[in-house]
Amino acid sequence: MLDYGNAREFHGAVARVCAPARLHLGFLDLNGNLGRRFGSLGLAIDTFQTRVVVASDGEYLEEIARPDLEGHTQSQRRAETYLDRLATHFGLSPRRWRVCVEESIPAHSGMGSGTQMSLAVGTALQRLANLETNSRNLATILDRGGRSGVGIGAFDLGGFLMDCGRTEGGEPPPILSRIEFPSEWRILLILVNDVQGLHGSAESGGFAQLPVFPQERAAHLCHIALMQVAPALMERDLDGFGRGIGEIQRTVGEHFAPAQGGRFASPAVARVLAWAQSLGFEGVGQSSWGPTGFVILPDERTAQEVSAKANRRFSDEKSLHFRTVAASNHGRRVSEVCPEASL
Repeated sequence: MLDYGNAREFHGAVARVCAPARLHLGFLDLNGNLGRRFGSLGLAIDTFQTRVVVASDGEYLEEIARPDLEGHTQSQRRAETYLDRLATHFGLSPRRWRVCVEESIPAHSGMGSGTQMSLAVGTALQRLANLETNSRNLATILDRGGRSGVGIGAFDLGGFLMDCGRTEGGEPPPILSRIEFPSEWRILLILVNDVQGLHGSAESGGFAQLPVFPQERAAHLCHIALMQVAPALMERDLDGFGRGIGEIQRTVGEHFAPAQGGRFASPAVARVLAWAQSLGFEGVGQSSWGPTGFVILPDERTAQEVSAKANRRFSDEKSLHFRTVAASNHGRRVSEVCPEASL
């Protein structure tokens, strides 16, 4: 049991935390007969991020923070809720702490917006108030990491991550493996403007209506993850890595099809991914409940070429847009700043 009674507050201090978005690349064991369920693969990416500023004096925020205007109300309210809950939990006065969201990951897009926001706010408060805690504990307090630990791993470590699943009623899943993702590889994201992935009660309901996942299928996915995906990544074998991710995506997508109306949440994304596969790219799929899709590619030049072709071929799909990103091989960045500093 951690003792928070001696938590020390730094009056007038300000902390900024930047956290990378993550892609959830698939579950490994939806059967859970060994006592741990889910198990996940994930990847931190370098383009979308959550950036928050927390201060013990609200006046400082006006001098330092640059709030995100697009979608600001929703993300700001979310951050304030997390801050209030944490301050109360640790015995701090909620009134004297303020937060400003400078940038946020698109909500309900499959890129981990909730977990990254909660941990960014929690880490800023932890730094300012000198709290004896860590990301897994913060996630538990804020009801994050209920199924997957790769969002927490992306926040702390970046890179490619594998967690080993969660026990019934246990803490967020621990990270089993973290592998550096090749810096030259790229991910083409397929983004959708008018679709959101399942979340909240709809997500819980989606899980509840799924059939039992066969044990032999879970064993198959774990075999692929351990004996194909991980070693291929370590040896920079894009074909082997892509085949493994594609097989995990197919198997899990078919299982989730009854809850989301097909293997993918967006029919438009499904068409793009089928087209990418027809070009020979096997590392395709959907992040979490989507709708964001992804295609794993060997380098920047190929990514730009595929993106340009996709824009031409799917120009009539007005809700779609494409973005090329790289992996983020580092986790969150924290800086303590003074009101006089210009960042």
